Amino acid sequence: MLLETRDAPPFYKNGYVLACEQTREGVIIDPGDEVDQLLNVVAEQKLQVRMILLTHAHVDHVAGTAKARAACGAPIYLHRDDLPLYEATLQQAAFFGLDIEAPPPVDHFFDPSASLAFGNYEVRVLHTPGHTPGGVCLLVGPAGHPGKKVFVGDTLFAGSIGRTDLPGGDHDTLIGSIRGVLFTLQDDVEVYSGHGPKTMIGQERRTNPFLVGRGR
Repeated sequence: MLLETRDAPPFYKNGYVLACEQTREGVIIDPGDEVDQLLNVVAEQKLQVRMILLTHAHVDHVAGTAKARAACGAPIYLHRDDLPLYEATLQQAAFFGLDIEAPPPVDHFFDPSASLAFGNYEVRVLHTPGHTPGGVCLLVGPAGHPGKKVFVGDTLFAGSIGRTDLPGGDHDTLIGSIRGVLFTLQDDVEVYSGHGPKTMIGQERRTNPFLVGRGR
């Protein structure tokens, strides 16, 4: 699978392009300030973007959604519980002194019971509230096989966890999502976060100071 990561100021949030190396079909995950870089990858690799997938609706994860939608024509997916946040994107941006283009309407709400396909790969949607009410993690792998890469937004980081002091955040819910959803995955699943370096489920299970000692 083709996998490219980009970030940009002011938030240095990771945006992702994933694509099938055979069919050239792909997805964009969380287009933010780095959206131009992500679109450059799409153009250079001659990809056909099938979906724009949002792990949650904080402004740093959706600031580039309008540009991505206009460039690719791909539908936008979000969890229904984050729609109020998404609809308040301009207010979020104003809080940080930013002027951004209003995001287009959401095309589809995630259905956790169904997988999403691009080329020979599929995406399983895992609802992981806590950082936001509609936060999701996206488990990606070859169609019909357990995914080995999970894109977690701001739910889990290398050695840390998502903040819960913003509207809609809840610490106990976040811990429950990590323990009850992400930590049911195998140790060798690679974790791609919204900020910072990638890690592994096993590494975080064993060493994350916010989670070690809280029970298995």
